[in-house]
Amino acid sequence: MNKIILVVVILAIIIVALLGVLIFIPGKVSNKPNSVIGTDGLQINGLVANQEISSPLKITGKVIGNGWGGFEGQVGAVELLDGNGKSIASGVLTATSEWMTLPVNFETTLSFQSNMSQSGNLVFHNENPSDMRDKDKTFVLPVKIKASGETMTVKAYFGKSGVTEVNCTDVVAVDRTIIKTQSTAKSAIEELLKGPTDSEKLAGFSTSIPAGSKLNSISIVNGEARADFNETTESGGGSCSMASRVAQIKQTLLQFSTITSIKLSINGRTGDILQP
Repeated sequence: MNKIILVVVILAIIIVALLGVLIFIPGKVSNKPNSVIGTDGLQINGLVANQEISSPLKITGKVIGNGWGGFEGQVGAVELLDGNGKSIASGVLTATSEWMTLPVNFETTLSFQSNMSQSGNLVFHNENPSDMRDKDKTFVLPVKIKASGETMTVKAYFGKSGVTEVNCTDVVAVDRTIIKTQSTAKSAIEELLKGPTDSEKLAGFSTSIPAGSKLNSISIVNGEARADFNETTESGGGSCSMASRVAQIKQTLLQFSTITSIKLSINGRTGDILQP
């Protein structure tokens, strides 16, 4: 009997010891695609460190405070840097829920090209309307950039210093290289909504289309391009700004020979849109 009791006691001690070891072993960070990664105040869905990414890359997540928050429909920005630290894509983290109330959900899509597979970094920046440097927040996520496939060139039309000031509807084309696609009109508008790149800005290009503008849908029926945008697309601005927005969108679509006319709408509404 005493031997049985002794065996039971020994087994109990072993079980307790094993439980203690399991409790103090740190958990592993999940490498599953549906995991959440980020920093205090920022959560990013579906990405993990050193994950291979390809274009187009849709990024979703939410901000929950600690210096990360929303302002005028956006919660910050993200930039993709290649192995040499050069920016090859950037996007606004657009709020998909009420931006004035935390947490704020966001999304953006990055389109980029890389002529080889390489390491890179996604650099997230918080929205800092105060423009005070001590309030800047960043989060760097290392990634593996997959080499791009076949590419093509589309045009996006912007205002330009010395041109748009003379006539609000005079816009100038810039070339954008994108992954080859059948949805060329959609891709061209998406490039337009990104706004001018830093180098294009230095060359005097600008846009009248507000940050956070989004293409809801586009279809081409008997030569008519029917493009529907969100409400941000017509927010703010006077008559010149609105005229410039319409010109930017229309000229970007009219570059394609299959499009002969254009019908614009805002969340399905066609009457009295894009007015000051």
